[in-house]
Amino acid sequence: MAIVDTGRAREIEAKVEAGERLDRSDGEWLYAVDDLAWLGQLAHGVRTAKNGDRTFFNVNRHLNLTNVCSASCAYCSFQRKPGEADAYTMRIEEAVRLAKSMEPAGITELHIVNGLHPTLPWRYYPRVLRELKQTLPDVALKAFTATEIHWFEKISGLSADEVLDELIDAGLESLTGGGAEIFDWEVRKQIVDHATHWEDWSRIHRLAHSKGLRTPSTMLFGHIEEPRHRVDHVLRLRELQDETGGFTVFIPLRYQHDASGDPRNRIQSITTMATGAESLRTFAVSRLLFDNVDHIKAFWVMHGLQTSQLALSFGADDLDGSVVEYKITHDADHFGTPDTMTREDLLEVIRDAGFRPVERGTRYQTIREYDGPDPLRRREPQPMPA
Repeated sequence: MAIVDTGRAREIEAKVEAGERLDRSDGEWLYAVDDLAWLGQLAHGVRTAKNGDRTFFNVNRHLNLTNVCSASCAYCSFQRKPGEADAYTMRIEEAVRLAKSMEPAGITELHIVNGLHPTLPWRYYPRVLRELKQTLPDVALKAFTATEIHWFEKISGLSADEVLDELIDAGLESLTGGGAEIFDWEVRKQIVDHATHWEDWSRIHRLAHSKGLRTPSTMLFGHIEEPRHRVDHVLRLRELQDETGGFTVFIPLRYQHDASGDPRNRIQSITTMATGAESLRTFAVSRLLFDNVDHIKAFWVMHGLQTSQLALSFGADDLDGSVVEYKITHDADHFGTPDTMTREDLLEVIRDAGFRPVERGTRYQTIREYDGPDPLRRREPQPMPA
């Protein structure tokens, strides 16, 4: 880490205060500076200007229709090959029954991400969305990564334009942000084992935005990339956001080791995972660089509750939701992160971090605003959640 250059720090402060856009060299310098408290304070000022003391969450569930995947990405412990003992693919009726069982929790969003199944027919996907929407008409369907949409082009012979039209007609309300990982090719070619790279990822999100969909964007960090690759990744997204305005949120995702040593995760022997401090730095720099997106999400499942609470003072203003069994991470980590958080749990986590909870919908529309922290409770130190 570089010792703080007071002159450079004042220049960046002045830029931020004036609403002037930070550039690539600014981003790289912010990753190198050693004063994490100063960096967090600067990012928190931007977060406060955009969202005040509000912290957003939703009541959602994740549904993974299949873990069978034709790709073997170097960071992924979720994927299975056909015939493996724990490979699975849900029948449509099974998926609908499982989703229906989630309804009593008052969910407003169903988040659906899957493997790239080598033989499952294209028609399965619009049909499952249609059946889910008919069963849960008031639940938003956030489904499929750009990588999956690119895969659907391949297996259907349709264009992404036609694929998206069919999925929207079946009930799709948002893509997910996955498949982004790190866009820089020198890094990407070492970790990604599918054909969807920046050109197709951006093409598909651009097309989704043109059809009125609003989508999240993500970055997987803490593996073999360097800070300059993170800066490059965010600036690509920022430029696309300048063009379309279609991203609702940016989500830095911490790469996870596989605690069981699963050989599918082929890069864990050469990586150490990002520390909590590095995660906080990444949130802060992302908030400062990505000036044209309103929200930065700390996905508590991948960062843990303590780091996620701290991230709310380092630029983040969203904690995701109640989740329940996020298999893509929980198949890897086994580090004690909870499988689920109830609405009441999330309210407590947000308040104990000093913020006012706001329950939101998929497009960040306000569903309900809650009271903020209890000042009497905050007079005494409270234990942080596990």
